[in-house]
Amino acid sequence: MQIKEITTNKTDYMDLLLIGDEDEKMVNKYIDYSIIFALYENNILTSLCAVITIDNETIEIKNLATYPEFQNRGYASALINFVCNKYKTNYKYLILGTGENNKILEFYKKRGFQESHRLQNFFINNYEHPIFEEGKQLIDMIYLKKIL
Repeated sequence: MQIKEITTNKTDYMDLLLIGDEDEKMVNKYIDYSIIFALYENNILTSLCAVITIDNETIEIKNLATYPEFQNRGYASALINFVCNKYKTNYKYLILGTGENNKILEFYKKRGFQESHRLQNFFINNYEHPIFEEGKQLIDMIYLKKIL
């Protein structure tokens, strides 16, 4: 397993970024100022994580995605651990936002995240079309926070 920082041609990874955030306009809002980490297994791209700085104490994962054929193999967890270890000396908190999807919320909670706050109607107000996960329309953005 190898993790590389992507500094150029970030849009080359749009297909994978769109797994984590299906609206290209939304991805384009943060891609240029994100730090993207790509995880490779046997020289094959499996997952990526886009991180931004919020303030002098907080970083945010804007996108965490794994190709479907590589899911449930620990790659997303490895990226979260990598980000935590990389930034823990300079930042206090890692946050991220997600929809109200029980499977995804449990994934993050098992990795030390706790619910912080909600942005009411985020998915309705910021996406051109309804977003569904597990057959349920996403409405609020749920923010999770972890102490580094």
